[in-house]
Amino acid sequence: MSEVWRELNERQPVVLRMLSNSLAKERVAHAYIFEGDPGTGKRQAAALFAQSLLCEEEGIAPCGVCHRCRRIESGNHPDVHYIEPDGLSIKKHQIAFLQQEFSKTAVEASRKIYIIQHADKMTASAANSLLKFLEEPQSDTVAMLLTEQVQRMLPTIISRCQVLTFRPLPYNQLKNKLMEEDVSLPMASLAAKLTNHFQEALELCHEEWFAQSRKIVLKLYEVLQRDSLEAMVKLQEDFNGHFKDKQQVNQALDLLLLLFKDILSLQMGKETDLAYPDQLALLKNMALQSSAARITEQMTAILEAKRKLDANMNPQLLMEQLVLKLQGGASFV
Repeated sequence: MSEVWRELNERQPVVLRMLSNSLAKERVAHAYIFEGDPGTGKRQAAALFAQSLLCEEEGIAPCGVCHRCRRIESGNHPDVHYIEPDGLSIKKHQIAFLQQEFSKTAVEASRKIYIIQHADKMTASAANSLLKFLEEPQSDTVAMLLTEQVQRMLPTIISRCQVLTFRPLPYNQLKNKLMEEDVSLPMASLAAKLTNHFQEALELCHEEWFAQSRKIVLKLYEVLQRDSLEAMVKLQEDFNGHFKDKQQVNQALDLLLLLFKDILSLQMGKETDLAYPDQLALLKNMALQSSAARITEQMTAILEAKRKLDANMNPQLLMEQLVLKLQGGASFV
């Protein structure tokens, strides 16, 4: 059994069990939809399943070392075709090319496989062409449609596929994986709360901008507890200069929200899985000084600020209002 198979079994045991059962019982569907968030292993699973179907060795798990397995891994097996968006979408001519290729006999194996990345990005004509392809499946053809937004796909396509849902990477698993890459506990803990995508989390941890963001949000939180004027000054001096666009302000609000979530967790007696584990003393102190009802109000204010930001409210005005709200002053208008 390959290391990649073991790793996928740790991350997506339900998906791998369903695929393994299909192979063991020789009941492989003609089409699958792999749906889930970025970084949950959909493409890796598709390649592994293709290897399992075409591997020269006997068994359910692919050997990973035979000629076919290696060619699939490198992306150049003649019977495994990948389709990706051409620009912003998957066009009709790409599906037409696929149909043409699949009208031919398999070159090396008993099956032909096609894997469509971002299947939700098919144009209407491409989706309808694929639907016709799925309505008349060939016995030696297996399709895998990968998507992060299955709700955007045609219901008629979904109904003709077996849907496998890829679960987000568990928080502790992602945090530990980041720490194996020499990321510090504070940074790994915070990044793993913001995303379940390993590569995205790793990139965040290596950004100086993100490390600075963490410091600025923590400092803003500290001055929030002391003086409203000082908090406004901090907002003007540090915050507004660092968080410049809508996306960056949104991330700042997420960082702030995680602070209040940590305080609420401590009030409930939970000291594990904190976003800011290195700030335990500060957070414990704030947990003693605040009520659960007040913290819930503050978290609601941050969520409302995120909604206002999404509705294109001026970020600077929004943050000024939020600071007052977090200190118990004026509310959002």
